[in-house]
Amino acid sequence: MTGTGTPPGSPGSPLRVGLVGYGLAGSVFHAPLIAATEGLVLDSVATSSPERQEQARAEFPDVRFAARPDELFERADELDLIVLASPNKTHVPLATEALKAGLPVVVDKPLAGTAAEARDLATLAEERGLFLSVFQNRRWDNDFLTLRKLIAEGALGDVWRFESRFERWRPQPKGGWRESGDPAEIGGLLYDLGSHVVDQALVLFGPVTQVYAESVVRRTGAEADDDTFLALTHANGVRSHLYVSATAAQLGPRFRVLGSRAGYVKYGLDPQEAALREGKRPGRGWGEEDASLYGRVGAGESPLTGGGRVEPTLPGDYPAYYAAVAEALLRGGPNPVGAREAAAALDVLEAARRSAREGTAVAL
Repeated sequence: MTGTGTPPGSPGSPLRVGLVGYGLAGSVFHAPLIAATEGLVLDSVATSSPERQEQARAEFPDVRFAARPDELFERADELDLIVLASPNKTHVPLATEALKAGLPVVVDKPLAGTAAEARDLATLAEERGLFLSVFQNRRWDNDFLTLRKLIAEGALGDVWRFESRFERWRPQPKGGWRESGDPAEIGGLLYDLGSHVVDQALVLFGPVTQVYAESVVRRTGAEADDDTFLALTHANGVRSHLYVSATAAQLGPRFRVLGSRAGYVKYGLDPQEAALREGKRPGRGWGEEDASLYGRVGAGESPLTGGGRVEPTLPGDYPAYYAAVAEALLRGGPNPVGAREAAAALDVLEAARRSAREGTAVAL
């Protein structure tokens, strides 16, 4: 469903997208992926920064600008979709305004600070018959797509333990709202990278019944958690061990997945974020990685010494998210990441925060 005004024109006429925010998320991820999607066009960008406006105009000469998000909502009849790439604390109020203006919405993760807020947004969207989706791009990481294939094929047997690491070595804090200790900012790695690893675990193995977490602030001058571990017990018995850190001087495997038949070990990050940061855009060869980074599948052998068989990594496919958004809005396809899915992940993140604070496991 589109905005309250004129619907998209003739078949093939693209949906007009208003993007709120042109920082890291807006400029590196959303704008390029929107522009690369058939059926979507980046119509407007809301940012009060002259520098960011100039940056956007350099790549998208026809884009229009607004100084404030509400300027976009006021001309809802000229837009068909709002994308929120603004700071975390603005997600709920801006999504609420956009939905009340009659506009479908995509929100960068995390959708909200609490699961209750996320479910309230989901209810609002449902009551108004509007599309509401959450940008969980790492469902389309190369290693995650490969792991899903291996599990679907039964190559690992019954999965017993899922280890997922999103580790970096950033000994000096960068500052900004993402590293702020103010709870209102919803900063820290638990809600940043943790949103990704928890979402992936839920997609793979379903609901969680128990959460244990350790979350600390290690770097001098840091205010928000920068080294966090979560242990999840899924209802089906799978155990997920999830690590997110900015203080890892030696990086562990991105995935180590152990099953009754075999295990899968994969090092290195999906290449798409780095490519987007370098100004590369989706096209031929997008999302492919060098064969030297392929993971290995085997049993009773060390992948570090060549044990197991090489498992070619499927290409990553971030463009698939916005292709699914366009399909949902234009032809009634499924929502690629629903708001209630995001709320379930926030249940886990809230339990993790409580577990870390109280030093005990939390039942869900």
